[in-house]
Amino acid sequence: MNVTIQPSAINGKIPAPCSKSVAQRVFAASLLSRGETLVTGYTESNDSTAALEIIQNLGARIKSGNNPVIKGNPPAAKTAALRLDCGESGLSSRLFAPLSLLYSENVTINGRGSLLKRPFSGLMRSPFEQMGIKYSDNNGFLPVNLQGQLSAKEITADGSGGSQFLSGILMALPLLPGDSVVRLRNPKSKPYIDLTVNVASKFGVAIENENYGVFRIRGRQHYACGSFNIEGDWSGASCLLVAGAVAGEIEVTNLDYQSHQADKRIVEILAAAGADVEIKASSVKVSKNGLKSFDFDASDSPDLFPALVALAANCEGVSRIGGLGRLSTKESNRAETLNSEFGKLGIRIELNEYEDCMTVEGCTTKSRIKKAVINSHNDHRIAMSAAVGALGLLDSEAEIVIEQADCVNKSYPGFWKDIDTIRCYK
Repeated sequence: MNVTIQPSAINGKIPAPCSKSVAQRVFAASLLSRGETLVTGYTESNDSTAALEIIQNLGARIKSGNNPVIKGNPPAAKTAALRLDCGESGLSSRLFAPLSLLYSENVTINGRGSLLKRPFSGLMRSPFEQMGIKYSDNNGFLPVNLQGQLSAKEITADGSGGSQFLSGILMALPLLPGDSVVRLRNPKSKPYIDLTVNVASKFGVAIENENYGVFRIRGRQHYACGSFNIEGDWSGASCLLVAGAVAGEIEVTNLDYQSHQADKRIVEILAAAGADVEIKASSVKVSKNGLKSFDFDASDSPDLFPALVALAANCEGVSRIGGLGRLSTKESNRAETLNSEFGKLGIRIELNEYEDCMTVEGCTTKSRIKKAVINSHNDHRIAMSAAVGALGLLDSEAEIVIEQADCVNKSYPGFWKDIDTIRCYK
């Protein structure tokens, strides 16, 4: 599917979709629980659907609907060999890899599309082998085969690639018969580690975090069923909020500023760039103002990169975004993709691997964009960021076409409808 973006102002109120980062962790905890868990606030996305299918494969029963009810299947006797299809969800593939070993001693993790191009060996091999798990993969990529039984012991893991695999380890270890210790080097995405610990605690499981360097997990714990509301997604909301900053005014509801989600920091960046920002009890309102360059380290919130580039493209001056090294293992190599596709919009981007940063030169004083065709590279965040970034850059009679625009279904299927709802065509 292709989508055409034409010059327009933004004005309106839109609810944020549910956080797929929270949803997938809640689904995992619900699987591990005895009894039924009521999930409220859920909105569908391809990644969350993949997680639901995985927990069904692992024995959970789901009454689907606006508020799914999940009957858990706490691990007991091991089953035959398992094969899990994670779709294109990087989180599901890494989160459920250790959890699946609670159900079988022979598990194959596979996926589709962009997930097949994302590296795995550096994240998983060493911790699994320290626990006695035989690990094999496809030259560092999926499919991954795991054979053996998780054991409670002290292990060391490298956190420089993010928190997703660590989250799966931390959620699995409390169910083992003995106590465990995880020592983490180079921790990244700390807010998402907090998110995992918080979800586990709400299901009655304690994970002791010693300044992100050591995690102590008591064995023989149990996940308790109950009810859980999925909060709104700050990652999906980030592009909507940027749209308000560059093209008018928007209020995004269903947002909790007390959330553990890393991407809530979009609010402070928008304010630093000069946008008018109003934080309410469960929403954020952003209005256009004179925008200036900003400096932000996105190492702990790499999913903000595309939205930040869209913002920087509309700022006076040169903005600096740190954490460049976190982008190569996303749905596309986002550093290269942002460089090439925003280049079509007249935006100059420089990638500095030595300083681990990207600089973006704003285009506000230059001639407007007449026409461009943007290749999303089947990356949902590239498609959304190009759309909102272009709103402030287009000539009065111009348009851009975004190819493979349906890739937004991965995280935010209603994005194009929502954008159309709040556009005021000139």
